[in-house]
Amino acid sequence: MGTKVQYLGYTTSSLGSDSFTAINPQDGQTIEGLFVDATSEEINKAVVLAEKAFSVYKKTTNETRTAFLEAIASEIENLGDELINTGMQETALPQARLQGERGRTCGQLRFFASIVKEGSYVDARIDTAMPDRAPIPKPDIRQMSIALGPVAVFGASNFPLAFSVAGGDTASALAAGCPVIFKAHPAHPNTSDLVASAIIKAAQNTGMPDGVFSMVHGRANRVGEELVKHPAVKAVGFTGSFRGGKALFDLANQREEPIPVYAEMGSTNPVFILPGALKDAKGLATGMIGSISLGVGQFCTNPGLSFIPQTEDGKAFIDAITEYVTASDGGTMLTQGIKSAYEAGKANLEVQSGVQSLARSKKPPSSAGVEAQIYQVSTKEFSNNPILAREVFGPSSVIVNYKDKEDILTIARNLDGHLTATVHGTPEDFKEYRELFDILEGKVGRILINGFPTGVEVCHSMVHGGPFPATTASQTTSVGGNAIQRFVRPVSYQNFPDDLLPEQLKNRNSLKIMRLIDGELTRA
Repeated sequence: MGTKVQYLGYTTSSLGSDSFTAINPQDGQTIEGLFVDATSEEINKAVVLAEKAFSVYKKTTNETRTAFLEAIASEIENLGDELINTGMQETALPQARLQGERGRTCGQLRFFASIVKEGSYVDARIDTAMPDRAPIPKPDIRQMSIALGPVAVFGASNFPLAFSVAGGDTASALAAGCPVIFKAHPAHPNTSDLVASAIIKAAQNTGMPDGVFSMVHGRANRVGEELVKHPAVKAVGFTGSFRGGKALFDLANQREEPIPVYAEMGSTNPVFILPGALKDAKGLATGMIGSISLGVGQFCTNPGLSFIPQTEDGKAFIDAITEYVTASDGGTMLTQGIKSAYEAGKANLEVQSGVQSLARSKKPPSSAGVEAQIYQVSTKEFSNNPILAREVFGPSSVIVNYKDKEDILTIARNLDGHLTATVHGTPEDFKEYRELFDILEGKVGRILINGFPTGVEVCHSMVHGGPFPATTASQTTSVGGNAIQRFVRPVSYQNFPDDLLPEQLKNRNSLKIMRLIDGELTRA
């Protein structure tokens, strides 16, 4: 397959000398295809092309951008089995998982296409003039959101398609009218290469400006750092570790012109099991272990922390989950690096005061194979040690035994920010513990009742975000319709003649979008 290239708009380049290959996590063997870290020259060219493309792309019509997004989805589907087989080789994920992820990726692109086509995401607001108002006439003021500028997007390790090259960050940025410079994740570079080629083909076939999309490779931190520091980049999308996301956030804030970094950095996603829910202890334990082990625990919504009452029913739940985990198989993680981090995280937990290992699964023979692990600790030990609340990325979870209502409320008040929180209980439990929901609203982006947090629906009402340290921007979401709002900014137009206004703000409303006119929502 030879040396792979950087996609710099419609041209390719391979100037670098620092090379790497993908590794098969099943057997630890290298995969054919040599990749090189992008040089500073290549990174600069990608961003300069994006800046030039922005002047054209931001003015494209809704119909044009809709066609582009839909074409990307079709071109990804046209990759067929090659994409799935390549992804399986690079990630050890099963065929069905990758097929489902491809469907999610293409569905998400078409979802954002529908948002652009409808057009109301610009949040158009019109306050008409009142020249006769006393004592001061009121001017005509109109507002709408416009595209922010070139966006640097970093691919996630755990979703080679849905949070990668054509994932939610890329789709929402392109939908907003922003060119994208994508930093491919080195864990699945061949998969990324295929998807990038599909985006480039879609861009050419729909007449997009050169530079609307570029992709660079690199294992070195330098590649990402240079992207974030480039003065023409106006925002960053990131999904990954706290360390990586915080480093990019700090870099962006040290720039002469600071820019927003929308970093989703993980979470332990606490699960609160109220007393009444444990009447079906075995059923609840089955659901819990299924959520913990799904995808070998490599989900940012993995339930890594649960709170169980110190009752006989609570003991039955712990006995059941111990039995299920011990009888289960572990799994193969995406990379040796993720495996090493998981093993280090478990080792760190095991030396903490009061931590008891409840159950350990079997370990598969694969190169990146790991065991699932369940731990137990008292509320006192948990409250005295913040390390116990930190994410261990993988199929492990810490069970905390609580005594009473005040115990669980105190714990909830002291939680850091998380992506999700889940509450299991009966209607009577929910009334008794109503205050718990009030507390959790201030701690997470999504609260679930009687379910499990793994699985993030792509829809208008989804929030995949949360307070720091789960993300760097708690007022946003990286999944769902509102993700597009990260890459736009509001502009007011005062006393503009109608012919100079953007189409969305003209009197006639030819686009038939929803607008707020003098305080009333209307399509008039």
